[in-house]
Amino acid sequence: MKMAVILMLGMAVSAMAQAPRRPAIVGLSHVTLRAADLAKSRQFYSTVLGLAEEPSGSLQHARFRVNRHQFIEFIAAGTRAPSDRLVEVGFETTDAEALRRYLAANGVQTPRQVTVAADGTRSFDVHDPEGHQICFVQYVAPEHGSSADQAISEHMIHAGFIVRNRAAEDHFYQHLLGFHVYWHGGMKNHETDWVDMQVPNGTDWLEYMLNVEHNPSPREAGVMRHLALGVADIKPAVKLVQQRGWPMPEKAEVGRDGKWQLNLYDPDLTRVEVMEFRPVETPCCAPYTGEHPH
Repeated sequence: MKMAVILMLGMAVSAMAQAPRRPAIVGLSHVTLRAADLAKSRQFYSTVLGLAEEPSGSLQHARFRVNRHQFIEFIAAGTRAPSDRLVEVGFETTDAEALRRYLAANGVQTPRQVTVAADGTRSFDVHDPEGHQICFVQYVAPEHGSSADQAISEHMIHAGFIVRNRAAEDHFYQHLLGFHVYWHGGMKNHETDWVDMQVPNGTDWLEYMLNVEHNPSPREAGVMRHLALGVADIKPAVKLVQQRGWPMPEKAEVGRDGKWQLNLYDPDLTRVEVMEFRPVETPCCAPYTGEHPH
């Protein structure tokens, strides 16, 4: 009997030792969107936001560099509905193949192998429980293109999309991937409309947009499926946008999270939230429970 118990314990320890471990997830890599008119998107992201466009030689694709490890990407929308703009959100990991094996071992459908680009970048796509396409990227090359000198920001700090079933999403992002709640809040103090899920090994986050009607207008869909560019001070960002002649339908203000922010809207009505890294006021609803970006 004792021998059987020892054998079973040995098998359990062996299984635990062989189980894939999750590698680090250090931040956002990219956001990919559909654009109804790439020329108009180029004007906004390169001229207004000042981001450097990478040469592509394609009329159906454009990529704008935020920093060496982050970019915003566009593909031509074609016949897609105007509200169907978000293609995928990408996160950077230190080991794409190890993360692929880890997710596969935990029941997530993954490709059979990672994709390796010409520069050595490794990546793979999965879908979260609500069908959002999520890409994991491992940069192998020491450097990638940098942002432009006149960029409004050099750090994409978060991306957001609509979430209907928080419990299902939490299982994927929190329990499997190790994300944690950075902050949560709502339009009213006793409600939760937004949940900021910070990556386990960095300061960037994914924002759940909760309590959204099932058929949002294109404007509301763009507000919810958004990205945020971080700045140390909102005032120079406001001045740059004014100088570049882009309309600001909303004034810069301190949000419910206690941070200064300026909401801009690209030609497809996707919200680009320019946000200070650190709060200047006490946030509503809950304290911050993670490290602020910088």
